[in-house]
Amino acid sequence: MASTSKLFTPITIANGRIHLQHRIIMGPMTRNRGMPFSEGTPEAPNRIWLADDLVALYYSQRASPGGLLITEGIPPSIEASGMPNVPGLFDESQLPGWRKAVEAVHAKGGFIYAQIWHAGRATVPQFTGTVPVSAAATRWDTDEKFPFRTPFTKKKVAYQDHPPVELSKEQIGKTIEDFVKAARRAMEVGFDGVEINGGNGNLLDQFLHSNINDRTDEYGGTPEKRCRFVLELTAALANAIGPANLAIRMEPTGLYQHTRGTKRVETWSYLCQQLAHTYQGDNKLSYAHFIEPRFDRIDSEAEKEGFYKSWSLPEVSNELFRQILSEKGIPCISCGGWDDKNAVEAVERKGWDAVVFAKWFTSNPDLSERIRNGHPLATPDRSRFYGSWDGIRENGYTNYPTYDEEVKAEVEKEKKLPS
Repeated sequence: MASTSKLFTPITIANGRIHLQHRIIMGPMTRNRGMPFSEGTPEAPNRIWLADDLVALYYSQRASPGGLLITEGIPPSIEASGMPNVPGLFDESQLPGWRKAVEAVHAKGGFIYAQIWHAGRATVPQFTGTVPVSAAATRWDTDEKFPFRTPFTKKKVAYQDHPPVELSKEQIGKTIEDFVKAARRAMEVGFDGVEINGGNGNLLDQFLHSNINDRTDEYGGTPEKRCRFVLELTAALANAIGPANLAIRMEPTGLYQHTRGTKRVETWSYLCQQLAHTYQGDNKLSYAHFIEPRFDRIDSEAEKEGFYKSWSLPEVSNELFRQILSEKGIPCISCGGWDDKNAVEAVERKGWDAVVFAKWFTSNPDLSERIRNGHPLATPDRSRFYGSWDGIRENGYTNYPTYDEEVKAEVEKEKKLPS
């Protein structure tokens, strides 16, 4: 039974400061339910979104005593914003809403980390008002479109039509400053820690992948140089808020947003070795968060062949990287492909310290209790993952019942049936 497994034993993160009572963690999910700061006009569209009472309710519903939640990716600047209706941490107006969410989670005995996210070249100027930036000025090589329609023309925009500019060294410094300011704000409003999004094809990932990062300066050209930006950013954030309050997400096997780099094992081995060497003992990072391989994102034989050429180990997994960090005492958590059937195996046989769930948390606010008690999981509505198409923000967001509420509703329904 799951209830008697290691999955429901305590674990500490944040260098012993935070004691989790179970190992089921809610992962970051972009839900696009923030409120606009202003109505906006075609000449001056709104570019700031806020968390509000509904966002606070969403996180509160999914909180549990001693459980950890990781927020949706929070942009540290307008330039970083990869999607509409995502509350940031770059404007003073955004702080009260996030404070409400944090306080709501804490009221239920839970913990919550703010994930900071820069989309890099996966942005379009129609939403940010700025030219997309990346590790290099590498154009998208397909006609893939930004997934949301522009607010006034209602058109979809092709990434290819808005190629990114290469971040200058000065701009790299400014981007790091934006992350530091957002991290400090996160701690000020009460978040228990900060997670850097270093995967999912976003800006940090773009620096790590050779097919996107073709720089010839100290930020590109070799696996070690491609790691430089990530390591500099991590150092700045650790200095600002303390390494025990800082975590990082990584995706060595990722293909999302056209991350098709070579020498993956060499790149992430070096990155993890540097993190393990720098942040150990009383100076450890809070945790490292890995995304499991997603082979459903290989959509052609050429891409499949390219991926396997980029991988120099007989097995495609995160095991090597987990070992490098675990040996220095940094907790390692895993996201992707886990459910109520295999989560126990993740911690008992595969060595992960905790299991991260995303989609199952959308439709099961009481996910940890459902798994603990062997109750069935409610199926999520994928069509409402990224906002509600009918304009009702609650739908597919805060209107999923707990298992107890489901049972109670069923009992009430049966009472009303004719005998």
